[in-house]
Amino acid sequence: MTGAAGANGRWADLSRRLASAAVLLAIGAVLAVASGIWLRMGMGIIIGITFWELARLTGWRHPDMHDTPFGSWRPIVLAVLAGGSVYASLNFLDEWGPVLLLIPILAGLPGTAAGNRWVFVAFGAAILLVGFGLVGFREVLGLPFVLWLMGIVITSDIAGYFAGKMIGGPKFWPRLSPKKTWSGTVAGWMGAVMVGAILVSAGIGDPALIWISPLVAFAGQMGDIAESWLKRRAGVKDSSNLIPGHGGFMDRFDAITGATLAVMAIGLVATLPRVL
Repeated sequence: MTGAAGANGRWADLSRRLASAAVLLAIGAVLAVASGIWLRMGMGIIIGITFWELARLTGWRHPDMHDTPFGSWRPIVLAVLAGGSVYASLNFLDEWGPVLLLIPILAGLPGTAAGNRWVFVAFGAAILLVGFGLVGFREVLGLPFVLWLMGIVITSDIAGYFAGKMIGGPKFWPRLSPKKTWSGTVAGWMGAVMVGAILVSAGIGDPALIWISPLVAFAGQMGDIAESWLKRRAGVKDSSNLIPGHGGFMDRFDAITGATLAVMAIGLVATLPRVL
């Protein structure tokens, strides 16, 4: 009985990993079948939900919130503003697009708990940029590029999970993410390299994918750790309960956030690789 219980406990969070992959695949499906206004509206809804969770984590549960103008409605108000700003920014890209992303940030600052304002700004900006960036990747670089990006995140996460459970060893960053090990972290990088190498050998990707893929995987791991830190700061296990038994959108969206931001940063200093 003890051995069975230990085995079950060892793999108890496997379902969460599978849920993360399912959410990413669902987003990939949306990006695959949607285009134009529907693609931008879909991403606006996803970003709005994620921003709602961030608003709750950075102030809504805090005692100071009782005296703020928005009160308990503030997270919903900010969610609508965030989703709308992403949608609007994508439709006015050549004019005021990037500036529109500032609206939910500026609107949320007054009501956010004082000690969490810089956290709200940092995570809020990341969420909004990711929504903007993913649609940009889809429309400019094509669906295969987006699928590569999500494939890196999923492969890194699964490889890291199984390596960490089976090999174990020293923790990567025990204070922020006590379950992550160095073995799992490195396995995630190796899995990403393999994905890049397979695409290159199949003739459907540039050689740069081999070195960019592990960097993107590492950024995804950092996104996961950053969200773990945010939840510890807020004193909660999950960002919300929107996905029954599996937490919220931020819990499933954290790694793709870090990975997308990394690709956007790489694109500022180098030509992004081609994926057919």
